[in-house]
Amino acid sequence: MHTRVVLGSAPLTPREVVAVARHDAAVTIDPGAVRRVADTRALIDALADDPQPHYGISTGFGALATTFIAEDRRAPLQASLIRSHAAGTGAEVEREVVRALMLLRLQTLATGRTGVRPVVVETYAALLNAGITPIVREYGSLGCSGDLAPLSHVALAVMGEGEVRDGTGGRRPAAEALGAAGIAPVVLREKEGLALINGTDGMLGMLLLALHDLEMLLTTADAAAALSIESQLGTDAVFAADLMALRPQHGQAVSAAHLRAFLADSPLVASHRGPGCTRVQDAYSLRCAPQVHGAARDTIDHAARIARQELASAVDNPVVTADGRVESNGNFHGAPVAYVLDFLAIAVADVASMSERRTDRALDAARSNGLPPFLADEVGVDSGLMIAQYAAAGIVSELKRLAMPASVDSIPSSAMQEDHVSMGWAGARKLRRAIDGLARVLAIEVLTGCRALDLRAPLAPAPATGAVRDLIRQRVAGPGPDRFVSPEIEAVTEAVLAGEVARVALAQVRPAPVPSA
Repeated sequence: MHTRVVLGSAPLTPREVVAVARHDAAVTIDPGAVRRVADTRALIDALADDPQPHYGISTGFGALATTFIAEDRRAPLQASLIRSHAAGTGAEVEREVVRALMLLRLQTLATGRTGVRPVVVETYAALLNAGITPIVREYGSLGCSGDLAPLSHVALAVMGEGEVRDGTGGRRPAAEALGAAGIAPVVLREKEGLALINGTDGMLGMLLLALHDLEMLLTTADAAAALSIESQLGTDAVFAADLMALRPQHGQAVSAAHLRAFLADSPLVASHRGPGCTRVQDAYSLRCAPQVHGAARDTIDHAARIARQELASAVDNPVVTADGRVESNGNFHGAPVAYVLDFLAIAVADVASMSERRTDRALDAARSNGLPPFLADEVGVDSGLMIAQYAAAGIVSELKRLAMPASVDSIPSSAMQEDHVSMGWAGARKLRRAIDGLARVLAIEVLTGCRALDLRAPLAPAPATGAVRDLIRQRVAGPGPDRFVSPEIEAVTEAVLAGEVARVALAQVRPAPVPSA
């Protein structure tokens, strides 16, 4: 894990963003980047003295782009821009999301393509290192021109206005928190207001956090599927490498390799393998797990490529080019990020849907191959995990609604100047909720699969699935009379979200190599 991240010498990596956003890694600015920022600022100062109007430097913004602003009104103009655009409403956005968008905006400022002064760059870094998190609200961004309202709430705090959470999580006026940390508020000058708010940083930050979590959750899904296949007396023969090679989809190969490894050396699987087995084909939710989980992995790979390209971008409008021109552009439009956020929500819903189907099979005595109804202890008296499946089904239903793309919607704004918007922020917000739902659905499958494994005793599970079962048994008791189920679901969900289920399963095996993408 990174403890310090350097900005300005190369584009940030996804892991560096997670380290700063989620784990409070410190940030420093490369000295060469500070020099570039100062050189670019000199160009902006020269244009500010030009009697000809230059957008964002000596004019208004948006629909007021043709209005010339006198020199003595330009500093008030910058402050007015930030105050008016800090118009978010709703619940507070999570700390890690705000830190991610601050870091990503800081990275763009450090490119020297925005025209801000070095003091602005240094102040953003100081806020991050002091653990000061501006309060950003849930609603306000249309994803074009970038995440205006969320970024404006951050810029407002840099000015010493608005409210923040300090390093202890306490809510304080920004001026008070900055003063306590020894950070001087910034008085914005020409061009700086626009530079602080024209970017896709909020939606990109949430995309990077989502990709980090989904990588782990898909391995968890493979482990959960292995628990279900094994405990429901399914076959692992369908995951053979030569069968997977007939359809060379990379993600499918990865998931199939996991399933082979997680089920390897299983006495339970071996118990029904051979000529005596009358099972011909397992249900799709068991047999086709690599195909669905693999498609989700390939979707993640595509989204990660878009995220890496966005990380290498300098998004601002107007932007200062390498040869010193100040040019208007449309790079702030969030469509590239918005599309993959929606694509990921579709994949999340489908993986969760398949997981819930496997859980339901385990609880149905007609389809579970010998398990008691609902895995109940005393059938007729106990309900077992009946209602846990209801919870999974309810979440899956919501995930299908959350899979409706946000990016197909557009509502014109700014007197029709901004007449097409990406809705990328909304797509990112619903993806975060969807990922939480996926984790809970997988937790219910893991809880169910572990109980089903116990009910197959004395037959033993594979080393990997057995290790997952043992992990869960440290938090949740095994089969027995009915008890309060909700705390058990929450306990397993915590293990899933912490990555413990995926890590324990992988620690037991060495998955066979898979083709590179």
